[in-house]
Amino acid sequence: MECHLCPVNCGTDRDLRAGRCGVMGLTVAKYYLHPFEEPCLSPNGKSGTVFFGGCNLRCVFCQNYEVSRAERGKRVSPKELAEIFKILEEMGAENLDLVTPDHVSPLIAEVLSLYKPKIPVVYNSSGYCLPSALEEIDPYVDVYLPDFKFFSPELSARYTGRRDYGNVAQTALSFMAKKPLVWGEDGKLLSGILTRHLVLPMCTSDSLQILDILKEILPSDAPVSLMRQYTPMGDIAGFPELSRRITAREYRRVVDHALALGFSQLYTQEKDSAEKRFIPDWEF
Repeated sequence: MECHLCPVNCGTDRDLRAGRCGVMGLTVAKYYLHPFEEPCLSPNGKSGTVFFGGCNLRCVFCQNYEVSRAERGKRVSPKELAEIFKILEEMGAENLDLVTPDHVSPLIAEVLSLYKPKIPVVYNSSGYCLPSALEEIDPYVDVYLPDFKFFSPELSARYTGRRDYGNVAQTALSFMAKKPLVWGEDGKLLSGILTRHLVLPMCTSDSLQILDILKEILPSDAPVSLMRQYTPMGDIAGFPELSRRITAREYRRVVDHALALGFSQLYTQEKDSAEKRFIPDWEF
């Protein structure tokens, strides 16, 4: 059957060959207790994270480049994926963190219909997804964790080949923002949306526009995470502006704008977050 799941609309029969995302069925590159998600997702640093192989967006600077290009990962059946969910739950995971799920969301929905852990299910998305796909998996998702990467069509085209990212992400996040915000007594986010934005070198004006949009579409008390962790990686030889980390001045400009807009739940990062030691080891 032709795949029209995501905005790429590649039309590939993924029963026979990989689509733009690089995969056919479910591929898992790694699962473990990840210690570095936002505190409201895993107060004790035990996020039950599953990294899915492949990606429909494929940013040139991706810190998980081998995984997003489907160079790593093992094909698993729905039954095997359900067993992974159970293993993470038994290991003491505070959530089930599904990383880069957009290109396999119907298959994940199938698994969650068979077995849904008794911990929040976190949909860790690039933001490049369609409301029709989100509607299918929404009953099984507790917390949406989307990126809002770019507003500028020129930037998104340069770094992903997709000019429509900004409009697609804005529509997707508007859908995700309807999930009711529910907080636990310990400050844990049990339901709702937490939006991430990675500040890139020489892109702060775009970041400010993204914050303006988020102020309009998110609930007033929805958390926002401004990430300072950009580290030169991936296939960036032809992108000299991406050869350095962001400066303190660049990051401060974005944070100051967020504070001026009145975001009440704002996560920021220290300078040392832009180190390779925070990137997962794919050998497991």
